Amino acid sequence: MQDSPKHDANSMEVKPPVGDPPEGYNQRAPGINFAEPVNDNGYLWWYVDALSDDGTQAITMIIFVGSVFSPYYARARRRGTASAENHCAFNTILYGPSGKKRWSMTERDSTGLERDSNSYRLGPSRIDWDGESFLAKIDERCTPFAQRMQGSIRVTPAALTSHSLQLDDRARHFWNPIAPIARVDVDLPSLNTHWSGDGYLDSNRGEEPLADGFSGWDWTRARLSNGDCAVRYEARHGLRKPHRLALRFKDDGSITFENPAESSALPRTSVWRVDRRMPSAEAKPTRLQTLEDTPFYARSLIEANFDGEPGAGIHESLSMTRFEKRWVQTLLPFRMPRLI
Repeated sequence: MQDSPKHDANSMEVKPPVGDPPEGYNQRAPGINFAEPVNDNGYLWWYVDALSDDGTQAITMIIFVGSVFSPYYARARRRGTASAENHCAFNTILYGPSGKKRWSMTERDSTGLERDSNSYRLGPSRIDWDGESFLAKIDERCTPFAQRMQGSIRVTPAALTSHSLQLDDRARHFWNPIAPIARVDVDLPSLNTHWSGDGYLDSNRGEEPLADGFSGWDWTRARLSNGDCAVRYEARHGLRKPHRLALRFKDDGSITFENPAESSALPRTSVWRVDRRMPSAEAKPTRLQTLEDTPFYARSLIEANFDGEPGAGIHESLSMTRFEKRWVQTLLPFRMPRLI
C-alpha cells in the first residue's frame, strides 16, 4: 500500500460509482503520491491540460518518471533493463493564439530528481501539493530556440478522486483520473502569458514499456455544458478487442460508468497522417482543431456531443506502432534534448 499524501479530508470522501464498473476497476488513495515506486522499464506520469476561459489558449504539462516517448529510454531498454528514474522529464507545451506554440521537453537523469509523497523536483522545475492545489514552478528553456519558460502553473481540483482503471488484459497498465474537474491558473511572465481556465489532471502507470501493452489509443476529455466532465478511452492491443471506457465525472469526484460504443473515424492529421478516432462518439465533432501533428501522436481541440450534452475539451491519438520505428525516434531529440 502506498503512503497517502496529506490531502484535505473533505476531498477524500470516497464516492460510490454509478453504473456497472468495468473489469479491473479499483479504489486507491485519492490524489497523488509523487514517491510511488516505478519498475525498471516501466513508467509513471502525471498529466495536466487546460483551456483558457476565452478559448484562445491551452496548455499541457506531463511529468514523467520513465518518459515513455523518450528515444533515450527506448534505446536503453533495447540494451537490457533500464531504470525509469534515469529517464525523467518535466514537459510543458503552451498553445497560444493563432497557432503559436512553445514547448519545453527536456529529459534528465536521476541525479536531478528528488521526490516524496507531496513533491517532485527535476532539475530547476518542481511541483508541490500545498493542501488545496498543486503548484508547478517551471524554469526551463524552450526547444529549439532556447527561449526561457519561467513561471508557475497552479492546478486546483474540485475534488480528488480515488478511481483506478485497468487499461489492458494483463493488469500491467492503469489510469487514475485524479481530478477530472479543476481550475488551472497559468502565469508565465517570461512568455508574457497569464490566463485561467478549465483544467484536468490524471495519471498513468505501467509495469512494462507502453509499447508492450498497446499498439495505440484514442482519448478524449471534455467539460460539458452542465458542468460534468466526460472521458472516452479506446486502448488498442494489436488484433485483440479494444479496451473501451465511457465515463462521466461530477465536481464532487463521483463517477458514472456509461456504455462505450464503437468508435468512429476522424480526419487524419494533415502532415504526418496520424489516424484519429472518436471513442464512443454519439455525433461527429463540430470542431476539430489540431494542436500537435507529430509522426506518432496528435493532440486536438474538440467540440462534440456526449450523450446529447455538448462539451469542449482535448482529444489525443497515439500510435505506438509508429513510435517504435527507428526513423521516428531519430527525429525526437530535436524536440526532446537530454541533459545529464
